[in-house]
Amino acid sequence: MLGPMFVVAAFLAVQVFANKIISSSSLGKIKWVSLAGGIAVSYIFVYILPSLHHEQEEFGDTAFELAMESELYLFGLVGIVVFYTLTKAAERHRYKSGASVEDRFFFVQTCLFFMYNMLISYIMFAADQSLEQLIFYSVAVGLHFMTVAHDLFRENESKYRQYGRFMLAGGIFIGYLIATITPYSAIALSIVFSFVSGAIMFNVIKHELPSEESAHLPTFVSAAFVYSAVTVLLKLVLEW
Repeated sequence: MLGPMFVVAAFLAVQVFANKIISSSSLGKIKWVSLAGGIAVSYIFVYILPSLHHEQEEFGDTAFELAMESELYLFGLVGIVVFYTLTKAAERHRYKSGASVEDRFFFVQTCLFFMYNMLISYIMFAADQSLEQLIFYSVAVGLHFMTVAHDLFRENESKYRQYGRFMLAGGIFIGYLIATITPYSAIALSIVFSFVSGAIMFNVIKHELPSEESAHLPTFVSAAFVYSAVTVLLKLVLEW
C-alpha cells in the first residue's frame, strides 16, 4: 500500500512542479525534452505494444466466444482518433481574437488532459503488476506527465499556474482512487488500457518527439536504447 501511495505522491509532485523541475535542473530544457522523448518512444515499443498484444490474447480467451483478433487494437485506434479530434477541435478556437477565447481553449485542453491523466493513473494502479514493475514503469509515465505539463505551461503560463497544474494532478489522484475502490475487472481494464495506449501514442508523437531545433540527439538516442535494454533485461531476469 505504501509503495503505490509513494508513486502517487511522486506523480502529483511532478505534475504540480514540472516547470520548476525542468527550469531549475542543470540538464536544461532541451535535454529534458529529449530524455523524456527517448524514454517515451522506448516505453511504447517495449511495453505498450507487447502488453496490448498480450491483452488482446487474454481478451479473446475470456471475453467472448466469437471474439475477433483485433478488438483491443480497434480501441487503441479509437484512442488516437478521439484525442486527435478533440485536440484539433480545441485548436480551432485558439487563433480567434480575444483573451477570453485563448483562456477557453486552454481550459478545454486542460479538461482533456485531466481525463487523460485519470485514465493513465487508473491503469497504472489497477493493473496486476508487482511493486517493482509499478515503480520502474512509473519513470516513463512520470516523465510523460512532466512533458505534457510543461507544454501546457508554455501555452498559457498564468492559467497553468492558477488552475491547470492542479487539475492535472487531480486527474492522477482520482484515477488512483477509482483503481483502489472499484472491483477489479480484467475486461474493463483491457478496454481502458487499449484506449489509453492509442492516446499515449498520439500524445508522445505530438508532445515528446523533439523537433529539430529543440532536440539533443545523443540524449534522445541514449535514453531510448538504455531504457529499452534495461526493460528487456528486467523482463528476462524477473519474468515480467
